[in-house]
Amino acid sequence: MRTRKSAFTFMTALLILAIVAAGCTPKNEIGNKGSSNANGETSQAKVFRMNIHSEPSTLDPALMEDNVSGTLATGIYEGLTRKDENGQSVAATAESWVKSDDGLTYTFKIRKDAKWSNGDPVTANDFEYSWKRALAPDTGSTYAYQFYYIVGAQDYNESKVANADGVGIKALDEQTLEVKLVSPTPYFLSLTSFYVYNPVHQSVKDNAAWAADAKTIIGNGPFKMSEWQHNTSIKLVPNEYYYDKDQVKFAGVNFTMLEESATELANYETGKLDYTGKPTGEIPAEQIPVLKESKKDEIVTKGIASSYYYQFNTNEVPFNNVKVRKALAMAIDRQAIVESVTMAGEVPSFGFVPPGIIGEKEDYRTEVKDDFFTENVDEAKKLLAEGLAELKLTKFPKVTLTFNTSDGHKKIAEAIVEMWRQNLGIEVGIENQEFSVLLKNRTAMNYQISRAGWGADYNDPMTYLDMFVTNGGQNNTGFASAEYDALIKKANASGDQKERVEAMTKAEKILMDYMPIMPIYYYSNVYMLKPGFKNIFLDYKGDIDYTRGYYEAE
Repeated sequence: MRTRKSAFTFMTALLILAIVAAGCTPKNEIGNKGSSNANGETSQAKVFRMNIHSEPSTLDPALMEDNVSGTLATGIYEGLTRKDENGQSVAATAESWVKSDDGLTYTFKIRKDAKWSNGDPVTANDFEYSWKRALAPDTGSTYAYQFYYIVGAQDYNESKVANADGVGIKALDEQTLEVKLVSPTPYFLSLTSFYVYNPVHQSVKDNAAWAADAKTIIGNGPFKMSEWQHNTSIKLVPNEYYYDKDQVKFAGVNFTMLEESATELANYETGKLDYTGKPTGEIPAEQIPVLKESKKDEIVTKGIASSYYYQFNTNEVPFNNVKVRKALAMAIDRQAIVESVTMAGEVPSFGFVPPGIIGEKEDYRTEVKDDFFTENVDEAKKLLAEGLAELKLTKFPKVTLTFNTSDGHKKIAEAIVEMWRQNLGIEVGIENQEFSVLLKNRTAMNYQISRAGWGADYNDPMTYLDMFVTNGGQNNTGFASAEYDALIKKANASGDQKERVEAMTKAEKILMDYMPIMPIYYYSNVYMLKPGFKNIFLDYKGDIDYTRGYYEAE
């Protein structure tokens, strides 16, 4: 059971309220000019407009690793399957599939009317090429490990074999793709809708810079890119060659890149945006209570399967000491943060896997309680002193917490470093970085403490836990544990869900014992959608799907 001294909670709550108040926008400064489109459009052929906050890190599916890129990929590309509103895999570029009795072979039939945005047919050969391209060591995909379920994939990606001939991905003919797995993988079909599994046009082999220019991006999704003004905006228009084009109702989708949440909200209020908020934008936290009253028919709060956390570079002093890492994790008040800073219905986290992910029979987080550690300032002080002594340090060194540019991330960082200052007597600097820069620095281990967030790639605890295997593509903390690796390998090799969950539970405990990451909260997305827009939804993991959306005047 979590313990927390009342004085601790009261003090930190007051502290956070003061921080938030300093940045608040008065209620009477929010524009209220109605919800009509600035262009006066009232038909289903309306352009849908939303904010993506920043430039996408890449539009190459093999290299994507963030929500902004993924949101664009939803419109531009399409995998063998796609997700419906309930998170179920439904037929997409593959019209059907057959799984062998032993669960080791999938045979997909590519629909004959699937085409690229330039009119070329999409074939099984395109998928074989694209998946092997993502696996190729020279590509440098941080998500290559998501193909390791396939025979020979890991050996090829890790350069243990010279070529991809032994990889279990094979186009039997133009319409038939055969995939052979190492072991039964209950969620493999779900993986085929994840963006690293999206196909790319084979012309990319002749142009290394293809993914940075609207003119050279050839997709197979419902939309195609018509304009890309870097760091400003991106425009999509319907793909006339898309097999299901009759279900694409929007005349286009326009994305702006506004960093400030207050600016984003103002654009929504004045009719320049039709959608505001998560997953790629943000509503100012202090305005959420106000908007729940004034815009109750437009604002939506949805719990999603995503975690917000800080990660430590465990190769850097003093974070190479587990006691120091635990001290920082135990010395903050998560309830005060979600109540007084974020204010969007988030849930304090004391584990890594969020609610909403399937376990053995029900929600994993219901079956496995996240009581891996507690908040306790006195114990945190003790651990910090012991850790510094073990490192032969007389005081806490100068360190920096980095976060991607966002006033929301900044307020959380300010609150947390102030808690560390008051509760542990240490000073931590903060620094904002462009998201693409932050990602590069994390990958290069060029940081000390960094803000991070993780949403599900598929509906299984493994989508969180396999991140931290030794030298894993997404493990940029320096954490390494042979015992952890063995448990992940055991869970991946088993077709028995009870055995898998038991192994993953032990692995999560090891992760929290070593504390290379500091859980803060489980996400809850808050967004607003203008009246009249239909069939636009956030799935269980918080990704937005606008591909079958439409407008109906009210």
